Amino acid sequence: GTGGESVTVSVVDVVLERERSLGVRWEDGRRLDIDLGDLRSLCPCAGCIGIRERGQVVQAPTGLSAMSAELHGNWGLAIRWSDGHETGIYGWEMLRSLTEEEA
Repeated sequence: GTGGESVTVSVVDVVLERERSLGVRWEDGRRLDIDLGDLRSLCPCAGCIGIRERGQVVQAPTGLSAMSAELHGNWGLAIRWSDGHETGIYGWEMLRSLTEEEA
């Protein structure tokens, strides 16, 4: 094979609880339920990547909430945060990689 397989499993449902979490349900029945603070600390925008590359932790502001989550084509999810942060697009592959195997 060629190594890393591409994620082709479709997203069935996305549920944003603005003060708490993001839930994603996949076609194969697996689910992701991630705390917003954890999600924000993984922000894929260039600025946050730079912080992590310097070995620092991206700190989610206290009281952070998500204002909206919009589908970004077939590629992923764009989240607008209450502090105005909105350039990071969370790719489906990244979100899928965070999904726990169903026991």
